[in-house]
Amino acid sequence: MSTATIPRAPRTVRARGSRASLLAVGLLGAAVLLLLAVALSIAVGAKPVPLGDVWSAWRHPDGSYVSTVVASRVPRTQLGVLVGAALAVAGVVIQGLTRNPLGDPGLLGVNAGAAASVVVVAAVAGAGAGRSVWAAIPGALLAAVAVYLVGSGGRRATPVRLVLAGAAVSAVLVALVEAISLAKPEVFDSYRAWVVGSLAGRPPGTVGEIAPFVVAGLVGCVLLARPLNALALGDEAATSLGLRAGRTRLLSAAVATILCAAAVAACGPIAFVGLAVPHVVRSFTGSDHRWLLPYCALLGPVLLLGADVVGRVVARPGELMVGAVTAFVGAPFLVAAVRRGRVAL
Repeated sequence: MSTATIPRAPRTVRARGSRASLLAVGLLGAAVLLLLAVALSIAVGAKPVPLGDVWSAWRHPDGSYVSTVVASRVPRTQLGVLVGAALAVAGVVIQGLTRNPLGDPGLLGVNAGAAASVVVVAAVAGAGAGRSVWAAIPGALLAAVAVYLVGSGGRRATPVRLVLAGAAVSAVLVALVEAISLAKPEVFDSYRAWVVGSLAGRPPGTVGEIAPFVVAGLVGCVLLARPLNALALGDEAATSLGLRAGRTRLLSAAVATILCAAAVAACGPIAFVGLAVPHVVRSFTGSDHRWLLPYCALLGPVLLLGADVVGRVVARPGELMVGAVTAFVGAPFLVAAVRRGRVAL
């Protein structure tokens, strides 16, 4: 009696399944890291609070000192999660959109547009109005639209044209910011408080104001994961696969701009997060945006909250702004990763 042999799956299929399983487990690990970063962000500050007390005060607020401290740190932590996810995911999309390994949220002129909008609003409506989130969002969106229009010029907006247009528009907007700031010192004071990049001292309700933009942008990026994979092959290959490259590039630029605008409007320009996190994640996930995007959404806040905690500890009882700490903490790590060949450029 003969026994039939069961055919084995091809080795490449088994390897892909094993890799997907490892990446799924790693995604759970990234979620655990994020929870730990959130706990540290609430517990660490000028007055450290034990993690056990943080949990008790969060579940049963009783008006005590510890409960008040925890309640005051929760909005800052929520803001860090939203902004970190927005910057990291926007960095992935911009790098894929422009096929530029140095792509970051400032490449499309978003940072310069937000800064110009803050300065103009402060000059026209008063310094207090310049501190509102809504003072920065319109400028960021208009700058990105201007970059796209200049970069297309009636033709197809190629990655090189977008980068060059972003540099040109940013230069004009930076000159505008400097001109207004030098003419009106009170405007410069308001702008200085925003441009350093910080999670601290933001107006109440900032989280609620930017949350819809961030959620909408993240959902849009998830829906664009497969088209971005096809776009990475080049316009001709993407078109042969049935993809409308121009429409995909426009939609990708739109969702990245929404994420950048919300993050920059809330906390000011925070460097490095949108540049470094995608590179580090790409070193172990590869270039598949279906894995890149969720990993960056989890690890972006880990980097930002970690930098914020470091800024509180090293300058206690004061603190360093998170925009400065991200460069000091993250830049050496990225340089070391590149030197060891662990970052895919």
